[in-house]
This record gives sequence, C-alpha cells and structure tokens, in this order.
Amino acid sequence: MSFVDTVEVPGLGNRGYLAGGAHGAVAVDPPRDVDRVIEAVARRGVRLTHVVETHVHNDYVSGGLELARLTGARYVVPAGARVAYERLPVADGDVLGIEQGLALRALTTPGHTPHHTSYVLEEAGRAVAVFTGGSLLIGTVGRPDLVEPRLTGELARAQHASAHRLAAELPDGTAVLPTHGFGSFCSAGDASGTATTIGRERTVNAALVKDVDTFVAELLAGLDDVPAYYAHMGPLNAGGPAPVDLSPPRRADAAEIAARLAAGEWVVDLRDRVAFAAGHVPGSLNVEAGGQLATQLAWLLPRGRPVTLLAESADRIAAAQRELTRVGIDRPAAAATGTPESWLRAGEHPRSFPRGTFAELAAHGPEGVVVLDVRRDTERAANHVRGSVHIPLHQLRERLADIPAGTVWVHCAGGMRAAVAASLLDAAGRDVVAVDDAFPAARAAGLPVLAADPTG
Repeated sequence: MSFVDTVEVPGLGNRGYLAGGAHGAVAVDPPRDVDRVIEAVARRGVRLTHVVETHVHNDYVSGGLELARLTGARYVVPAGARVAYERLPVADGDVLGIEQGLALRALTTPGHTPHHTSYVLEEAGRAVAVFTGGSLLIGTVGRPDLVEPRLTGELARAQHASAHRLAAELPDGTAVLPTHGFGSFCSAGDASGTATTIGRERTVNAALVKDVDTFVAELLAGLDDVPAYYAHMGPLNAGGPAPVDLSPPRRADAAEIAARLAAGEWVVDLRDRVAFAAGHVPGSLNVEAGGQLATQLAWLLPRGRPVTLLAESADRIAAAQRELTRVGIDRPAAAATGTPESWLRAGEHPRSFPRGTFAELAAHGPEGVVVLDVRRDTERAANHVRGSVHIPLHQLRERLADIPAGTVWVHCAGGMRAAVAASLLDAAGRDVVAVDDAFPAARAAGLPVLAADPTG
C-alpha cells in the first residue's frame, strides 16, 4: 500500500512530498531545510531511494542536492536541465523503481520551464498520483514567464499541451499533487482548494476547458509581478546550493544594532505590526514573522545586504532563520531578542506611528493627506481609491521621492504589506498612518472607490 506525505512550505505557497511504500520512498521537490524530510523518512521507517526534482526552481532554494548527499539517495533531475553537479538525468518514459510494485514514471511536461517533468506514482502498474510541480496546478498552471522573456509565448502554449497530455494519459481518479499553487508567485492564476484529481481538473482547469489561443491570451494578460529575488534562485539551484546552516546567529547588543543601522544594513523586527507601530527601534523594518516573511523580505532586501533580526524570543528568530534560508538568505548577520527598550542604547527612545482604518481615513478627510496604495498592479487594476498614489510595495524603497508631501495613510489589501510600507516610510522620516483594514471596507466607509470597467 503506497503513501504520500505532504511537506508544507506555507510561507512560499509551495509543497514538497515524500511518497513510498513499506520499505522505500522518494522525495519530490524538497525544501531547503531538509531535516523536515529526513524526520518524515524516519517516522515512516523507510529507505529514501531517490530525490526527484520536477524542474530547476525559480522561487526557492532546493534542498534536493543536500538531501541526496545526506541519505545516499539518487538525485534525479530532468535531462534537459543544465546543472553543474552529478545527477541521474531523467527523460520521458523513464521509470524509477521505489520498491517491488511501486515506481515513478517520468512524463515531460514543458511549460513552466522548457525541461519540466512530472512524475506518475504507479502502484502495481496503476497510476495513483502524479507530481506535477509547476505544470498542472489546482485550477490553473504554473506561470511560463520565469525563464526568459523571448520564450514566454512558446512556453505558454507548451503549458496548454502538457496539461492536455496529463489529462489524456492519466485516469480521472489520479490525484494531482503540484508543488506550486498554494499562494506561490509561480502560479499563473488563483488556485482554489488543497486537493484535486485529473477528473476534476478536466472540468475546471483553464488549460483544459479553453482552446489554446484563448488560454494563452488570458494567461499572458493575467501574469503578475515577478519577485526580484527569483532572478537568483534558478542560477543558485543550477549551480548547486550549499548545505544549510541553522545554528543560532550571533547575539547583537544595542550598540551593535545602532552601528549596523548606521552602516546602512537592514535591521528587521519580526514582531506583529501592532506591537511594532506602538514602539520600535528607529530605522528598523517591520516584516511580521509567519505569513510571507521570506517572500516579502527577499523581494525588498538588496541581494547580499546583511540583515539583523529582532524578535521577542529565540524560537521566533530560529523559525524566521529557517524560512529565510529557503530563499537564499542563509545567515543573519546577528540577532537580538527582547523588547525595543533592550535594543536601544541608554538615553534612546523607541519610535512609534499610528494605525488606522478606512473609516478613520474617510472621517479625517483629504486635507494634507496622501493615500498610498502599495498593492500590486493587478490588484490596483481591479479597484482603487480615487486620487490615491500607487507604488507597489516592492518598488517603494526606490520611489520614496515620488510620494507627495503630507501625512501618508498607507494601505494594501489587508494590512500586512501596509505595515511593511509604513516601517519603510517611518525609517525615511515621513509621518505615516498604517491602515490596518481590509480593502473592501474602503467602499463601506464612503471613500470613492473606482472599479475596473468590465467592458474594457
């Protein structure tokens, strides 16, 4: 009897998998912190025979090479991928034996990348699941624009063809187990739900219910911004990531925190946005632990810039450190635990800024106020507050000079990104109010919300 265990990576919106039987198992698209997979293998009491990649990932650092080294498993990478390390290259139709009666069969499914490969888990010759990586997702497909702009149109058409190949060759009951699509920016559209099958996707997936020209046109029109750090993930994975080091970072005192800020380094406060607004180290950035810490920080942080982490506890530092390794921020320069008062030198005082709601913004009125929308372009296109300034969060650091004079009421869709933006503005010396509210409340508060014209 086969099993499939899911290795959740919620901060990045991804999943890895451990699949096998009574004696053997394979890991599919493992995260950087491979101890989680090793623990899952130990719980199952099986031997890891293969570590399998569906593609060279563009959104996170893979733990595949290190997992294979630590366990002695064969490292399987699609033959078409150009990588700098020894691996077992797999081509269309190749079969990887896991144990008697259980195997993985490779199906080339280009589209997310040119070399993308899906793997069918077969028990006694019968397909029970397919690991689709960034090919067929839940209700959508992986985006085709992360490799090279000149290939995007070609890869979009390949995605359509690959989805149809999977639907044609696999039974309706086959479980579809994608790597992306649970909040990942590798998803070309909004995925809904956490489980699906080939049969369900036949009826709901855009790639399977629309003709290729319509599908490609809509797919390309709906692509969102690409996180800046993605440009570094593919080359890092192709070159071979270094082993991860999760040992505690060195402890920083108040003098060191001040010196690092003065040197232009980043000091990131991981506390929740309410606590940060109430009091924080001047010049520090607030990115709440949990949520999309890795995505938001890696998108904003200049590559290679040292980062010091602040949090209430060592456990919170350790969890954040683990999450950041998945996007290539391997070692914090330093860390400190406690409260803002303990992070400041004698005689220094925490800074603070107010939080507000859309109702409070409406009551305040427009006089002397700048309403700053830090949502992404696709969100803004759907609806926005009339007269608001639009600078997506990932562009804010370079565009602070574009914000008019006045107190800045900054909002996003729910409050988290507004808090990050407010901390950036506060560090730059601007008077800011962080709108900690859901965007639909803007219309309910009587603010003039302009919606997109459905007729185009």
